[in-house]
Amino acid sequence: MSMPTVALVGRPNVGKSTIFNRLVGERLSIVEDYPGVTRDRIYATGKWLGREFRVIDTGGIDMIDEPLMDQVRYQADIAMEEADVIVFLTSMQEGLTDADEAIAHRLHRTNKPVVLAVNKADNPEMRQMVYDFYALGHGDPYPISGSHGTGLGDLLDAVVSHFPTDLAEAEEEDVIKFCFIGRPNVGKSSLVNAILKEERVIVSNIEGTTREAVDTHFTDEEGTRYTMIDTAGIRKRGKVYENTEKYSVLRAMSAIERSDIVCLVLDAETGIREQDKKVAGYAYEAGKGMVILVNKWDAVDKSDKLFETFTKEIRAHFQYLTFAPILFVSAHTGQRLNKLPELLKTIYDNRHRRIQSSVLNDVLMDAVAMNPTPTDKGRRLKIYYLTQVAVNPPTFVAFVNDVELMHFSYERFLENQLRQSFYFEGTPIKLITRARQ
Repeated sequence: MSMPTVALVGRPNVGKSTIFNRLVGERLSIVEDYPGVTRDRIYATGKWLGREFRVIDTGGIDMIDEPLMDQVRYQADIAMEEADVIVFLTSMQEGLTDADEAIAHRLHRTNKPVVLAVNKADNPEMRQMVYDFYALGHGDPYPISGSHGTGLGDLLDAVVSHFPTDLAEAEEEDVIKFCFIGRPNVGKSSLVNAILKEERVIVSNIEGTTREAVDTHFTDEEGTRYTMIDTAGIRKRGKVYENTEKYSVLRAMSAIERSDIVCLVLDAETGIREQDKKVAGYAYEAGKGMVILVNKWDAVDKSDKLFETFTKEIRAHFQYLTFAPILFVSAHTGQRLNKLPELLKTIYDNRHRRIQSSVLNDVLMDAVAMNPTPTDKGRRLKIYYLTQVAVNPPTFVAFVNDVELMHFSYERFLENQLRQSFYFEGTPIKLITRARQ
């Protein structure tokens, strides 16, 4: 299920970054008391009334005809195009300005829901000035204070009311959704074409050819349906020069979010790079099923036990992906690609597996007998019972006497016991500790 997207737009120094940090609960955007600090778009996740949404912080839109401001306006246009709802931020301190009116006209052309917010409304004596902002033609203005957080509840209520209701319905059930992620030029688009046995996606040796995430639907011989999402290569942040590539990174993150399983594509010729770990981290943090594909396996010299050496190197660099199977493939020759659909089905089933509580607690008793729970200052951890509360990924809750006594190493031990007892290849599992009331 895709998350709705909210873009924060407005002229410089109206407090967009302060509001952004409030919405996502972290200090991700740089906040300074002078205009133009934020130039690129920044993305994070917020939550209100149980609804999660992606938030985009943009640079201030200024009508000054300068090269840098052209880039900022372009970035804001991209954010507005991607957004489901736009929060138009103005400032009570400066009052209604010509720049606000120019931005208001720009927003009218987007045909997107716009929620008008008047920031810096800290002084009650200035509250009557809020009526001036009705002239912008974007409905009721919401007076708020980014520095104190007042008024944000009403603002978010209005934002959430505009969220699309069909996002959950857009994704089909019983369809295995997977995507390819990786550095540019590792062969993601070539893999798409090789699996489909047709030239569906543009392939080039020039890095960054793929700009958009492309959905492709197909069915295997057994009738299993798949949606394959090809994504633009994710470069290091410092190397994301072109505005269109910055847009592509957002698309790639969205593809990860929509997928059940993520295929991390490595290049057998160039080996593992630091950026490969960054890319893998995006998918791991999202809790997705994972397969590691080593592409261009036909182009390397396989002497001196290269298969074993490369496998050990992958496990050493990606220690947090021990659950992910490794497949050495070639988009050029089609080598081992016929194994990928069956592997995806297995991982999909593993992500949706449910274990009975009685069976889980038998495993728990054996685990505690094998390795007694830790103690701290004379108090011993007691695990009363274990139950599964969710799938996709499989999520378990251990009810204990004191969550502070659950050491990270013992939590990892219990996760390993669950993996040894049940088949969870290709998917992460989550173990949550809660105190029994």
